[in-house]
Amino acid sequence: MLSDTHGYIDDKILNYATQADEVWHAGDIGDLSVTDALSEKAKLRAVFGNIDDHNIRKVFPLHQKFEIDGISVWITHIGGYPKRYSPAVRSDIRQNPPDLFICGHSHILKVMPDKALNLLHMNPGAVGKHGFHKKRTMLRFEINFGKIEKLEVVDFGKRGQTK
Repeated sequence: MLSDTHGYIDDKILNYATQADEVWHAGDIGDLSVTDALSEKAKLRAVFGNIDDHNIRKVFPLHQKFEIDGISVWITHIGGYPKRYSPAVRSDIRQNPPDLFICGHSHILKVMPDKALNLLHMNPGAVGKHGFHKKRTMLRFEINFGKIEKLEVVDFGKRGQTK
């Protein structure tokens, strides 16, 4: 799972995509060449972000809601965090919380439970080279029989560094 590529993709990111059954992109794609490259490696689910132009918005929705192996998932770009959800999602998430809520936008890697709504919130940080983040990160995990397992941070090092 990745977010905030801002038009950047490289072989290291694509190597992880090759190892995945599905790749989930939580917005700020930046250029369709990013999603084209990812979709050649694995099934892709993506949403558009606030920097994405009309071409990307024609291809990808604002929200992806689906169920996979017993887990309900909601991916959006601007979602906020437990106790501080974005006004655009606040009512819906309280009325119908998913098991897994994924968003990007902040460029800050966070994985945290929302005990009040009984969900897991994930933000993979930013894997692109543009933005204020210091490190380039993404997440990978498995979903097996209704459980999220083997969660791992993929750390690509400092934003300006090639690792």
